[in-house]
Amino acid sequence: MFSALRSASRRLAHRRGFATAPVQAHSLWSQFPHPPQSILIVNKLRTQPVILAIDAFLEHVHSTYPGVRVFHEDRPDIPHGAEVWQSGEKAQNIDLVVTLGGDGTILHASSLFSAGAVPPVLSFSMGTLGFLLPFHIDDFAKALESVFQGKATILNRMRLACTFFNEDTTKKNDIGDDWQVMNEIALHRGSSAHLNTIDIFVDGQHLTEAVSDGLIVSTPTGSTAYSLSAGGPIVHPSLSALVLTPICPRSLSFRPLVFPSSSSITLRVSCNRRPQSRARRCLHGRTHLTHTLQPGESVTVHASPYPVPCINRSSIAEDNEPHAGAGPGKEDDWVRDINNLLQYNATFRSKALLRHSRT
Repeated sequence: MFSALRSASRRLAHRRGFATAPVQAHSLWSQFPHPPQSILIVNKLRTQPVILAIDAFLEHVHSTYPGVRVFHEDRPDIPHGAEVWQSGEKAQNIDLVVTLGGDGTILHASSLFSAGAVPPVLSFSMGTLGFLLPFHIDDFAKALESVFQGKATILNRMRLACTFFNEDTTKKNDIGDDWQVMNEIALHRGSSAHLNTIDIFVDGQHLTEAVSDGLIVSTPTGSTAYSLSAGGPIVHPSLSALVLTPICPRSLSFRPLVFPSSSSITLRVSCNRRPQSRARRCLHGRTHLTHTLQPGESVTVHASPYPVPCINRSSIAEDNEPHAGAGPGKEDDWVRDINNLLQYNATFRSKALLRHSRT
C-alpha cells in the first residue's frame, strides 16, 4: 500500500510540475494588471452598517467609474444596483472582488473560485480586526482610485489544492474536483474517543505514523489560524511553504514541520491500529465541507497554482504616513498585524494591565 501511495503522490507532483518548479518568493508580489471592468461584492450578513456601506460603494462606483459592472453573489439580499452573479464554469468574468466583513468573508470569497483562478481581492473591514483586512471601509474611495490608476500592489497568498483518494488510491468521486483552500485542511478525530492514527507521506516517502487528535496542513496565511492555536509556527505570507502541525500528539517529540511549496503531502488514515479509527476532515473551518475519511482513505495536499491575489495596504500609503505600508522587503501589513493583533512578545505588564495597576 505504501508503494502505491508513493507512486500516486509522485505522479500528482510531477503532473503539477511542483517537483522541478518551486514557487519563488519574489513571484508572490505583483501589480494590478489593468483597470477593472467588473466588480464582485462579497459581504457578511447585511447588518445596517453593511447596508449603508454597500449603498455608498455602489453610488461611488456608478458615478466615478461609469461603465463598470457591479455584481453580487446570488443571495436573497442582493443590493439594488448590483447584478446577480453565480459561481461555476459559466460565471460572468470578474476583474476585482471587493469584500466587506472579517477574515471569514475573504475565505468565503476564495471558496467561490474553488476550482480555478481568483480575481484580485480588495478587502475592507467593518470595524473588526483581522490579518486579511488591510483597509477600513471609510477608505474605499482612495483604495479604488489606487486600483483604477494601476498603483495597487498585490500579494499572491498561497492556497492549497486537496485531492482525496479511496483505499485503492483511486480518486474519490463523491468529493468532486480538487478543492482550493486558503487557510488549512485539518484531519481530526471529531467526537471519537480514540486518537487518530495517520500515516504521513512527503513526496511519496513515508515520514511517520502520527498518533494524535489530528493533523493540520496550512498555508503561510493559515499559520496564524488553527495551526497557531495548535502550536504551529508563524510564517510570513510572502513565503511559499506548507506547514504541518500535529494536534495534541501522543509523542512529545512530534513537532511542527515547514516544507517547501514544491512538496506534496499525503495523509492516510491507518488500517493497522484500531479498525474503528476514522478522521474527519474540514477545509478552513467550512462546516459544509466536513467529511469523514475511512481507514485506508487519504488526502494529498500541495500548493495550488491559483493563489489569492490580495491588494496590499501600501497601495494607498500617503507621503505623511511612512508606516502605513510598504512593498516587498520593507515594513508591511504583516508586521503591523503581528504586533497589533497578536500582541507579539508583549510582556505581562502590558499597557492594558498598567492602566489598572494599583502601584
